[in-house]
Amino acid sequence: MRPAGLKTRIFLDGGDPKETKETVGLLGFLDGQTTNPSLLSKTPEAQVRLAAGRKFSEIEVFDLYRRIVIDISGLIPQGSVSVEVNAGLTATTDEMLRQAREMYRWIPNAHIKFPTTDRGLAAAEVAVSEGMRVNMTLCFSQEQAAAVYAATRGAKKGDVFISPFVGRLDDRGENGMDLIKNIFEMYKSGDGHVEVLTASVRNLDHFLYAIQLGSDILTAPFRVLKEWGEKGFPLPASDFSYKPADLKPIPYKSVSLGGSWGEYAIEHEMTKVGIERFSADWSTLVG
Repeated sequence: MRPAGLKTRIFLDGGDPKETKETVGLLGFLDGQTTNPSLLSKTPEAQVRLAAGRKFSEIEVFDLYRRIVIDISGLIPQGSVSVEVNAGLTATTDEMLRQAREMYRWIPNAHIKFPTTDRGLAAAEVAVSEGMRVNMTLCFSQEQAAAVYAATRGAKKGDVFISPFVGRLDDRGENGMDLIKNIFEMYKSGDGHVEVLTASVRNLDHFLYAIQLGSDILTAPFRVLKEWGEKGFPLPASDFSYKPADLKPIPYKSVSLGGSWGEYAIEHEMTKVGIERFSADWSTLVG
């Protein structure tokens, strides 16, 4: 049962429907799930096939993804399921949109994940205009968050998520949770149509601070959700203080939300690294 006073929606970050079912049983609720190529490559069916030395064709891997997403959707029909296009560094806007239109038909509760790049933003702008829900992933800067706001301007609240990856910023010595705080501060001047989904949550401190900051959504792996449940579903106390050890603060920037998305400096090396990582995981499946 959802803890009283919890406003943040809780998502599972995973690609195995068995984990989805176990999480629902453990928590008593689940508001959604995020999936990606890395998680798909770790599913039992994929692992068994790869262990036998057999890769998938592109058609087969999309069919596997579709079946997994349908199973997850059936377990959380009132929630959201994020489905990610295969967006390598050379993927065009049209290629992303072709995949997005197909994936969006898989289930009635999909959010399509596009990377926060120029091509990804162009795809999202068209997707939103066609009535699709989107989740802009691999966000690492305020400028990228401002561009997402601009590219999806006019969308309804609930149709657009942005996913800043806090854990990956931590990995390189920056306080990733500062980015969440900074995006919220910047979005105060907007219309609220973009919801912040705290992603790459690595531990319970990330989890609790995301709630304290007022994250609309957070997504966490099963092990973190399990720890939260085993500890009795704690919420951050009034004296909760997030103390990142030896992480460099990310200062707030004054960024206007009034521009068109192409006016913002959206390139970020971590976005490129993330795309390369997802593409490599996708390539382990297809051959």
